[in-house]
Amino acid sequence: MNGVGAFLFGIRWQDIMDILINSYILFRLYVLFKGTTTFRVMVGIAFLWFFQRTAAALGLVMTSWNIQGITAAGALIVVVVFRNEIRSVFQTTSFKAILWGFPGTSPDTPVEIIVQSIFSLAAKRVGALMVIPGKDSLDDLLQEGIPWQGIISREMLHSIFWVGNPVHDGAAIIKGKRVSSVGVILPLSKRDDLPLNYGTRHRAAAGLAEQSDALVLVASEERGEVVAAKGRQLMVMRDRAELEKMLYEHLGKPLEIDDAQKNQKRNLILAGALSVVLISGIWYGITRGFDTLMAMEVPIEYAKSDTSLDISETSVNTVKLHLSGSSFLLKSIRPGQVRVRANISSSQIGKSRIPITLEDVTLPPGIMLKKVEPPFVEVVIAKPTLKVLPVQVDWAGKLPGNLIMADVKVVPEEVQISGKSDLLKAVFTVYTKKVPLGDITRSGRMTVDLVLDDPSLNLTPDAKKVTIHYVVQKRTLTSDLHGEKE
Repeated sequence: MNGVGAFLFGIRWQDIMDILINSYILFRLYVLFKGTTTFRVMVGIAFLWFFQRTAAALGLVMTSWNIQGITAAGALIVVVVFRNEIRSVFQTTSFKAILWGFPGTSPDTPVEIIVQSIFSLAAKRVGALMVIPGKDSLDDLLQEGIPWQGIISREMLHSIFWVGNPVHDGAAIIKGKRVSSVGVILPLSKRDDLPLNYGTRHRAAAGLAEQSDALVLVASEERGEVVAAKGRQLMVMRDRAELEKMLYEHLGKPLEIDDAQKNQKRNLILAGALSVVLISGIWYGITRGFDTLMAMEVPIEYAKSDTSLDISETSVNTVKLHLSGSSFLLKSIRPGQVRVRANISSSQIGKSRIPITLEDVTLPPGIMLKKVEPPFVEVVIAKPTLKVLPVQVDWAGKLPGNLIMADVKVVPEEVQISGKSDLLKAVFTVYTKKVPLGDITRSGRMTVDLVLDDPSLNLTPDAKKVTIHYVVQKRTLTSDLHGEKE
């Protein structure tokens, strides 16, 4: 029970957000791809991944490797083999629908597939002509046509009316769950009251609807609208729900919207709950499952509020951290992700014992600290030694050929630095940063920074810059002779 309590209290708000975000992504994939072949293959890949993790936990090395290879190949197959289906889903779905939209009804029935397909074709300005027969026989009214007998799907209807398909100008006859024939020629209407902007497809739809009880659907490539022909009426469908209702009435099926919506809502709630459970299991497997231990040597860094304090001696320079977590996370630790930073701000001058606590250790998410060896570090804190040193300008390059440096003065001429006494013994001069002589064309002054080679030495705050006053003169014969004598 204590373990469960420790686990629950150990969950961070970042972990909860991590689970919710990935659960929503999985849920959206279900909403977008349910009912497609791609979704069924993705479910199979998910089961393979689960078996691979189980085999790895049981120590079945070869089985785990084999399943891992099959899973990787399956993911590649989904992208390559079903790329057209995946592209079709994203092309026919708006950005809003991809992120948070929900379909009005389940697309498992032919009626809904027909509705989605005809509106999708119209949106893409692809002409289409679909015939849904009634009780009357159409054998005497239809001409030519190619037998098809394909089970209705959105991808198949798109391919039939693709402009590169030889049968795209004809009609597709839909009987039950199959497209019985394609490339069918319909009788043209001879009515004079049809709108002038209606083309051959609309006249063919009106001609068949006038002579039978069939329902004919037209996707206009000029106006991007869907028109339904029934009897002597040609009706522009305002939305998918209107066409769906007409199709159900034509087929003599009740449109049980309430029951369908209830079933769909129940399915969506179940899918959302399963997404949370599945992602939670994956998260636990990655961050908490198969708990392993690892020891790591980490150097100690020191934080101090008083920059004048100096650490002259330490009992240890590194500590050994005993870490726990999943093997996946432990193996993925990169240099710099684990740090130990001891705070000596409250320590007094002299010898102090600094404990290493959990607050002093920085760890990646999902990694737990079990033990620190040693649990403390002894340090000797002292005030740094002060030393006054002269300042030397670090010239670089040469002056222009017609100039000589007549005089140089540095203000201040000396500065005070602090640090360990043994280091200060070897330092006799403080240099400026490099000053290029080639940029000097006349007398003047400049302010430059001072540079210390050892980062453990410090300049006093008011002595980090100096001002160089310099005088240059034009080179003369006398100065040249003087230079030669020197």
